[in-house]
Amino acid sequence: MSDTTTPVTAAPASPPPASGSGPANEPDDSPRWHSVMREIVGGSAMISVLAVVLALIAGAVLIALTDEKVQASAAYFAARPGDLVAAVLSAISGAYVALFQGSVYDFRQSDFLAGIRPITETLTFATPLIAAGLGVGLAFRVGLFNIGGRGQMLIAAACAGWVGWSFTLPAPLHLILAILAGVVGGAVWGGIVGLLKARTGAHEVIVTIMLNFVALYLVMFLLRTPGLLQAPGTNNPISPAVMPSAILPKLFGPGFNLHWGFIVVVAATVYVAYLLNRSSLGFKFRAVGANPNAARVAGINVKSMYVYAMLISGGLVGLAGVNQMLGTVTSGFSSGIDAGIGFDAITVALLGRSKPWGIFAAGILFGAFKAGGFSMQASQGVPIDIVVVVQALIVLFIAAPPLVRAIFRLPTPVGLEPGKPVKPAKPAKSAKPAKSAKTDKTTPATTTTKESVR
Repeated sequence: MSDTTTPVTAAPASPPPASGSGPANEPDDSPRWHSVMREIVGGSAMISVLAVVLALIAGAVLIALTDEKVQASAAYFAARPGDLVAAVLSAISGAYVALFQGSVYDFRQSDFLAGIRPITETLTFATPLIAAGLGVGLAFRVGLFNIGGRGQMLIAAACAGWVGWSFTLPAPLHLILAILAGVVGGAVWGGIVGLLKARTGAHEVIVTIMLNFVALYLVMFLLRTPGLLQAPGTNNPISPAVMPSAILPKLFGPGFNLHWGFIVVVAATVYVAYLLNRSSLGFKFRAVGANPNAARVAGINVKSMYVYAMLISGGLVGLAGVNQMLGTVTSGFSSGIDAGIGFDAITVALLGRSKPWGIFAAGILFGAFKAGGFSMQASQGVPIDIVVVVQALIVLFIAAPPLVRAIFRLPTPVGLEPGKPVKPAKPAKSAKPAKSAKTDKTTPATTTTKESVR
């Protein structure tokens, strides 16, 4: 009979392969690549793109619901369901083709220059949106909410227009002075907000909204007062026309509306990108926006950063008013010259994630919506309000990233999982000595061999 407690010695564990061999590195590399893919697929850039896609899908539903042919074919859907499907597809495709032809390229034109006219209209609409979006986005990066785009644009347009019709100067000098006057006017109006924020702690949202009304009624008063901003010989609240020497020249000649203000905005985008990412002031801006208390402990004058940020933000938004005054509305302006751009800039900054080139792309997209919306209404009878609804839906989806991720089943980026803290990176594996039989948990030191008894 055999002993029931015969010890069985475990085989010594073999050392792991040396670092550098293929199989040993795969477990370490795969989590890193997995996290990178999760950042790409579920990151903010993908969320912005998919928010636009969802808004376009919702817009397609609204287009189908408001189309008269779709409503007529829905009355006899039970008898001929194919007619309803064909009407829906025709309404959606016709509207979005008209949107493309009105904002990018018109294939119906035989002349190439006539065909590219829609893209120039898109860039014309996008120019003030990009400028104002840069101002709002820069304030966002510092942790400030610049809701005063309307007031800053009105003051900038009034200053640029006053210089544009009050002085007789050579063309380049006159134009440069008018642009500088408008930028300085917008900067001063935004700097008031930063100064009140720094000195008294006043909330910038309340101050900017109130300054919008102050600027509106101030400009309306000036436009109704002879000798100030009102055009001579009229009782209407409208300003005089800007002199030709202060008008932004057309970029592609008189047959197109796109002017040199677009080049100025491109230069402003490059400047803001350099300011935020390459300069010491931009580093302080980002530090204050990330954590003002930590920035204060690090020696950064947070109050001064608020003033500087709102000065630059107001100047950039004021550049949008300058483009409206000297590039689009050159025959005199009224109190509606802002055309809602000050509030649309908030949407552009959100869609661009407050990054300069993201704002640039978002401004072009919204310019395409504005240019193509008129084509949709003219050729397909689609209400222009649907474009506004699409823009609002883009903001809604951008404000709810978990909703977009849930709809498209996107992974959550590392560190954003609810209730799961970010795990530190695992150290590289190193060779360990073989464990003894007493401490090895996988191979028991002694086993009871009852089978041998049997």
